[in-house]
Amino acid sequence: MNDSAFSDSVDALIQARETRNWLSALPTRPTSEAEAYAIQDAVARRLGPVVAWKVGARTPDSEPFRAPIHADTLFFDTTVLPAADYQVIGMEAEIAYKFAKDLPPRAEPYSREEVLDAVESVHPAFEIVDTRFAGFGSQEWFSHMADQFNHGALVVGPAIADWRSLEPLKERVALVVDGETKADTVAGNSAGEPVRLLVWMANTGAVSLGGLKAGDVVTTGSHVGTVMVPAGSTSVAVYGTMGTYELTVK
Repeated sequence: MNDSAFSDSVDALIQARETRNWLSALPTRPTSEAEAYAIQDAVARRLGPVVAWKVGARTPDSEPFRAPIHADTLFFDTTVLPAADYQVIGMEAEIAYKFAKDLPPRAEPYSREEVLDAVESVHPAFEIVDTRFAGFGSQEWFSHMADQFNHGALVVGPAIADWRSLEPLKERVALVVDGETKADTVAGNSAGEPVRLLVWMANTGAVSLGGLKAGDVVTTGSHVGTVMVPAGSTSVAVYGTMGTYELTVK
């Protein structure tokens, strides 16, 4: 992708956010992960400081993928959000990690133990997935990667007690929407064990934007898939050991 095509794609994503004129496609579609991440990073730099991340993987053994999140779409202990802020409302129940220490880029890889020692707390969380394209899932993989991997909002619930005893692969997670159970799973996250994702973020995923920083939140993928909900609905994430968390989008 040449410089002009790259700039046009970055501008198109920014303009779609500002005008809510959704895109039929990027002016030039990225054809590789490197091109998609370059667009994603350029958009992130224009939107402002990164304060959180989303990370996931298609399988427990596959290379993770990520997207940066900014302050205007990060919420703590919020129970109501305005539906008008979103083109579509896809609810995902997740487990999020908040960091207490910086993990800046370095030559020597961070160990699992170093990454865990940098964690301050663990939280139930909702991610709302959305899109800057005209239709959710309407594009190929790299275009959605460039578009912040369909991020709409991250809503972080209260910290859980004794987070080091949490066993995410054994955690039961259900999503109940307006009283109807839409998903009920154990080990429902396609990425598998989330600490692998955190280590990848420290050593690879966050490096291009300065690494992980104290205060950053990293959410580690949905345990219930993506459940599309209507405006006005109330979603309740019910965790086996982490309690419940409720969010209304109206």
